[in-house]
Amino acid sequence: MGARKTPEQLLAEVSPQPEKTKGTLKLFLGYAPGVGKTYSMLTEAIRRRSRGEDVVVGVVETHGRKGIADLLPQLEIIPRRKIEYKGTVFEEMDVDAILERHPEVALVDELAHTNIPGSKHRKRYEDVLELLAAKIDVLSTVNIQHIESIAPTVQAFTGVVVRETVPDWVLQMSGETVMVDLTPEALQNRMKRGDVYGKEKVEQSLRNFFRRGNLIALRELALRQVAEQVDRSLSSYMDEEDIHENWAVRERLAVCISSNPRAQYLLARAARMARRMDAELYAVHVDLGNQGNAEEAKSLEANLKFAESLGAKVVRLEGYSVPDAAAKFVREKHITQMIFGRTATEGLNKLRYMNAISRFLRDAPAVDVHIVTQEPD
Repeated sequence: MGARKTPEQLLAEVSPQPEKTKGTLKLFLGYAPGVGKTYSMLTEAIRRRSRGEDVVVGVVETHGRKGIADLLPQLEIIPRRKIEYKGTVFEEMDVDAILERHPEVALVDELAHTNIPGSKHRKRYEDVLELLAAKIDVLSTVNIQHIESIAPTVQAFTGVVVRETVPDWVLQMSGETVMVDLTPEALQNRMKRGDVYGKEKVEQSLRNFFRRGNLIALRELALRQVAEQVDRSLSSYMDEEDIHENWAVRERLAVCISSNPRAQYLLARAARMARRMDAELYAVHVDLGNQGNAEEAKSLEANLKFAESLGAKVVRLEGYSVPDAAAKFVREKHITQMIFGRTATEGLNKLRYMNAISRFLRDAPAVDVHIVTQEPD
């Protein structure tokens, strides 16, 4: 009698999936060494293997940690390639051996690692890209300080130079990013027990990189990174499903500005609102095609630079009318709150302004609108 098929295998037989064109990358993100990224990656791999998936270990670093060493024998390990460099023999992941074995899933620890000269690729993430291109799913790990755009910030408050980094675009390829979290206090206790580094390095580490303030800041950076990933995933899903309603999971503010110098007051108000709500802020200018004079162009550039200094994302749109272009932008970017400025004018200008606001409200999806009144000069 043959082995009983798993529910997943039975489902695949009745509901065949479209042929995959490339592998899927899943990242286990941590804010510091010792939070448990590699352990979490291994436990997931073991679960997948128990479900019938073909899983191999490309490279996993134990760093002498017993918990990781105890899990490794439960998985098939691809022997590493030996490379001699300057009289010393090093071991690196054997990409070609994994490609020849061609499993469904490969484990590749420490994504930011730089390979020894003589390796197939300079960086380990380049090894991963080749595995993904061969339709092999990859589970990998990375710490927040190794993300290229974040490394300078980490260096600024920890004083530690981060020499190995991964480009941001590699992380954006990840189909799923899991933050392996641990409170700073729990991580420090793990350090003191010798679960992360040897006893001889504990006190020095706790006084330097593993200071509580550093760990709190690193953890916040990691949480923000995962939040951005989730936000991108939600936006992609809404675009794929053609969902036009705004799901206010995270606030997104947009402020519509012109070349008027008073727009800087409007931007400052918008930036304060965005900070209070921890929201994304967009500064939107609509070019209607009517060329202004040199003074207006200079004033507009000053406003846009001021917006950037406040942390806003500057967006230049082209259109026949401000309300139409703004409504389209709100729909495409899932803006939750829109801010317009208003000069306390009377007569025909006031009527034109109110008509423009009405037109925007007619065409835009559900969005909160703020009218900030400014006194004329």
